[in-house]
Amino acid sequence: MKLRKILAAILSLTLAFASIPAFAEENAATTPKYVFMFIGDGMGSPQVTATQYYLGTIENPDAAIPTPAALSFTGFENVGIMTTYDATSFCPDSASTATSMASGNKTLSGVINYNIDKTESFKLITEYAKESGKKVGVITTVSLDHATPAAYYAKVESRSQYYDIAVQGLTGSTLDFLGGGSFLEPDGDGAQENLFALAEENGFTIADTNEAIRSLTADSGKVLAISPDLADSSAMQWEIDRVRNAQDGTDSLALSEMVQAAIQNLDGEEGFFLMTEGGKIDWSCHANDAMTSIWETIAFSDAVQVAVDFYNAHPDETLIIVTGDHETGGLTIGFAATAYDTHFNYLSNQTISYEAFDKVIATLRESGATFEDALAEIQAYYGLTTQPDQDLTLSEEELAKLQAAFDLSMIPADQREIGEEEELLYGGYEPLSMAVCHILNNKAGIDYTSYAHTGLLLPVYAKGVGAEIFQGSYDNTDIFRKTMSVMGLAA
Repeated sequence: MKLRKILAAILSLTLAFASIPAFAEENAATTPKYVFMFIGDGMGSPQVTATQYYLGTIENPDAAIPTPAALSFTGFENVGIMTTYDATSFCPDSASTATSMASGNKTLSGVINYNIDKTESFKLITEYAKESGKKVGVITTVSLDHATPAAYYAKVESRSQYYDIAVQGLTGSTLDFLGGGSFLEPDGDGAQENLFALAEENGFTIADTNEAIRSLTADSGKVLAISPDLADSSAMQWEIDRVRNAQDGTDSLALSEMVQAAIQNLDGEEGFFLMTEGGKIDWSCHANDAMTSIWETIAFSDAVQVAVDFYNAHPDETLIIVTGDHETGGLTIGFAATAYDTHFNYLSNQTISYEAFDKVIATLRESGATFEDALAEIQAYYGLTTQPDQDLTLSEEELAKLQAAFDLSMIPADQREIGEEEELLYGGYEPLSMAVCHILNNKAGIDYTSYAHTGLLLPVYAKGVGAEIFQGSYDNTDIFRKTMSVMGLAA
């Protein structure tokens, strides 16, 4: 009898131990080897929707009913919605919102990965990922030391500590790939070490040509990838300008290519965590430039598509998360003067970013141009015209608005008298650029309520291993907790 019990116990133990590998295998299958985190800075539901409606209008000109287009992530099976407020306001900034998603903690606007008292720093999801054996990459279309990318590798009391942010990234042990724009303060205060020299000293390979970036591999080691074709503020080119310049033969890297380069560099036995920011969605919406915002969202969607393609090759090992940090500009689909009508096709007449058009205005100012000269440039780049009976024919009221903005833009910026009315009209941007954007937006049937951020809830899209956890309604700090949980990591 005793022997029978002993044999039964041995059999039970044998079965229990035999099940351990199967359990471990099952557990491993629920933990993604590859994690993609995409953040569209300033990208709320209005920006996504406007892009879908624009593309749907352009792609289906003869459709009997309005037909939205799908973006690379809008068909993801798992969708949630999150709050974005921080410890300062319901209308937060990028430093605090990125901190929430990177560390799981609320903080003040302008603060990156420090608590409200600025006495304690937070540990980041990228640090946990690196400790688990994964490689870590950060990509952005803006400068590498800007708030959102910085939140995934740095801890500072103020987002304006650009040099300190970059030093932390280049001398720390977290980053294996840092790419996109360049640095705002590469030489610090002038007496500090050059950041590119510092990068090389700390083992980074600097890839700053299209060829070098496109040909990166896992053998390239740690990489600092700087797009060679930069716009203002050390950022990558605006997508609308990149596309226009490409038609003239200029070879300029797209965000999607930077993501592909990072994958080629980071892919390895333990996998990777890669955060990619579409930073200029925010900038274009600050400037109320809807068409430029739509192009930035298209570029962002193209970048996500690279991850989707990767997922298709590794469906049991990949998680993709797509969201924003806050909405910018209070973009609305619908305008009083167009009532229930929209004309998204009108936006296709715009072929230039507000920033590039600022340079056109500067040339007009320097040459002593007339209002008629300005109208010719406006027609060339935006399609707005004085010719009668056209879709984009300017009304007398619209011409008066352009004339007033032109008169102010022809005065050097440091000599302009800007009152409260002008501040509300132009938001501190080049008056003529803003007047043109507002008129085209309104003719298309859309508008902005602000030059700043808003407090809208944001959609979260997820696909792949563990993606179902991102369904529902939650706070932005839960992005950190949910991602950590899926990755099998404990804070």
